[in-house]
Amino acid sequence: MVILAIAGTAAVTLVSQSTDAVRRARIADVEMREANAFFQAVALWTRDDLDRRLGERPQGAWKLLIQRPTPTLYEVVLTDSAVTRELLRTTLYRPEPPEPELPPIPEPPSGQPPAEAP
Repeated sequence: MVILAIAGTAAVTLVSQSTDAVRRARIADVEMREANAFFQAVALWTRDDLDRRLGERPQGAWKLLIQRPTPTLYEVVLTDSAVTRELLRTTLYRPEPPEPELPPIPEPPSGQPPAEAP
C-alpha cells in the first residue's frame, strides 16, 4: 500500500510539473511572437528613425537597445523589462545618405573674363 501511495504521489507530481511546463512554454511562445512582430516593424525603420531611438528605452513590456557600431550598421536588441533575458537581436544595414550635389558654377557670359574669387 505504501508503494502504491508513493507511486501515486510521483505520478501526480509528474503530471503537475508537465502541465506547468506546457503552460510556461505557451506563454513564452506568445511572448516571442509578439516580440517578433515588433521586431519586424523595427526592421522597417529608416536610418533617421533608428538614429532618433539610439540608446536604451522602454518599449511596451520590453526594453529596446539600439546601438550604431559603424556609420552604416545598427545593432538592435530586445530584452524583457528587467533586462535579464535577451529575446531577440539583429543587425540592420542602412546606407549613409548620399552627398548633396553642389549646383554647377555658372559660366560667365562669352567675351567677359571670369570673375575673381574674393
